[in-house]
Amino acid sequence: MMAENKDYYKILGVSKDASADEIKKAYRKLSKKYHPDLNKAPGAEQKFKDVNEAYEVLSDEQKRSRYDQFGSADANAGFGGGNGGFSSADFGGFGGNGGFDDIFSQFFGGGRARSTQPNQPQQGEDLQYQMDLTFEEGVFGKKTTIKYNREGLCQTCGGSGAKPGTSPVTCSKCHGAGYIQVTQNTPLGRMVSQQVCDVCHGTGKEIKEKCTTCQGSGHVNERHEVKVTVPAGVEDGQQMRLQGQGEAGRNGGGYGDLFIIFRVAPSKIFKRDGAEIFLDKKISFVQAALGDEIKVKTVHGDVKMKIPAGTQTGTTFRLRGKGAPRLRGNGNGDQQVTVIIETPKNMNAGQREAMREFAKASGEKVSGSGKTGFFDKFK
Repeated sequence: MMAENKDYYKILGVSKDASADEIKKAYRKLSKKYHPDLNKAPGAEQKFKDVNEAYEVLSDEQKRSRYDQFGSADANAGFGGGNGGFSSADFGGFGGNGGFDDIFSQFFGGGRARSTQPNQPQQGEDLQYQMDLTFEEGVFGKKTTIKYNREGLCQTCGGSGAKPGTSPVTCSKCHGAGYIQVTQNTPLGRMVSQQVCDVCHGTGKEIKEKCTTCQGSGHVNERHEVKVTVPAGVEDGQQMRLQGQGEAGRNGGGYGDLFIIFRVAPSKIFKRDGAEIFLDKKISFVQAALGDEIKVKTVHGDVKMKIPAGTQTGTTFRLRGKGAPRLRGNGNGDQQVTVIIETPKNMNAGQREAMREFAKASGEKVSGSGKTGFFDKFK
């Protein structure tokens, strides 16, 4: 049964027959809008989580198919095991100790096998790391080394938890199963349930002599270092997964993953949308009227751009290939330059006279004197 009956299509604002590109475009737009670092409004963080949850399901063909069919992306959907697209970890071990399996065992005498044995290998927890980038680093990427704290395997005992020279032994209480059978007398009769062994804590192994470094846990807190290649074209709010760089697993399970969330600072002169970069460029009335060749800034350096005679304010010119690299290859986007014509504020006498002559030649009658103030006549 789903926790909330969420309409993922409605959350992303797309139709049920939306294409993968439409779903991705909607996700990018909404994830920027509600990112907790950019939007401090009440409820924005929850909307950000909902948007990510919806995209995780709808961007995966198998999950989307299950969701369309059963209203849930869970593999058990349609069989009473759906949980709204979340994994069991999102509900604090839903399906493990104290979950559906244990409830089923209590009422039906353990007639249903546990889906997950407590002594099976368990992958470590995933971690998140926020990386701050300048506008230019987001465009061109960079190589860097990051450091963060994580739970790693104890190097003294190799993760076994046992003192060097010794080894864990099979648990004397659960005999290696990792759980024990508990019988309870209830008004419905004797009920049998399974509980995690309180001696080995589900590992099936008992440590007689504990490692002095990790105190028998097999894990230690460590300062971990990893080299990161930030891809060119990354945008604010996007994330990258580094497999195996999270925390150490249990019972021989592998390391979790590290998710790097990029926070790209805005530029003082450029604006960006994907691979497209935008710039407002001020030009004079003379340049717009007579035409000119001007110098324009781009992220790739200054370039020359021609202004045709008679250009109107608000006209946009496209500089091919001068935008940001496309994140998935295929070259660069373009830079769009919008020209803004500046009206002169403080003209000298010669400029005012020239403007009056221009107006006269154009057949225009201008009522204003063009003077800036009382003292202008003394110049």
